[in-house]
Amino acid sequence: MGRIVAIDFGTKRTGVAITDPLNIVASGLTTVPTQDVLSYLEALFQKEQFLTLVVGKPVQKMGNPSEVEAAILSFIEQFQSRCPKVQVERFDERFTSKLAMRAMIDAGVRKKKRQNKALVDQISATIILQDYLKTRS
Repeated sequence: MGRIVAIDFGTKRTGVAITDPLNIVASGLTTVPTQDVLSYLEALFQKEQFLTLVVGKPVQKMGNPSEVEAAILSFIEQFQSRCPKVQVERFDERFTSKLAMRAMIDAGVRKKKRQNKALVDQISATIILQDYLKTRS
């Protein structure tokens, strides 16, 4: 059984999360500069067998695609040409940044550490992946 990776794609940074081998629990893996995310994922996918890449789908409150959607579609096209055996799925990521911030507050993370945008992106990717896993069960 292959694992699942999810990303919270951003213009500057991209959060990455991964499942355990049984695809039960999502865990934050890292945050990568967006310009390096394609090569990072390609290397990651060569090390281990992954079945699916879940890419967050940012949607505005009114249901319109977010401004970053064009960059995400371009990324997906490039990824699929490099890793054609990996299935790409989209998943609604509305409010994940706010949920990530709330999770950090609830966990008692200090304000200075909560200002670390890379950590927020990584937690957002984890939330996207965990929510994706919930919909599959």
